[in-house]
Amino acid sequence: MHRVIPVDKESRWQLLSILCACLGAALWLPNFLLNYGYGFWMGTFIINPIGVVFGILGGSRIGIVLNSIMTFRFLIFMFVGYALAAF
Repeated sequence: MHRVIPVDKESRWQLLSILCACLGAALWLPNFLLNYGYGFWMGTFIINPIGVVFGILGGSRIGIVLNSIMTFRFLIFMFVGYALAAF
């Protein structure tokens, strides 16, 4: 017999939000590990906003913050890169 752990809907949304944040981070890994600009990172513009919605539905502040940072990560990197190049 299988044991089923009862999970409420709020916990499911929180889990999905955290999974979206982890998946968004995983999409950036080929760029850093292989030191080549693969286009997988563009999936963060689709996956992480969905993770923000899941975080809102689950009431997970950490899910909302992580997915928001992952959504705007490219813009943050561009700003930092140009700021460092200016000096």
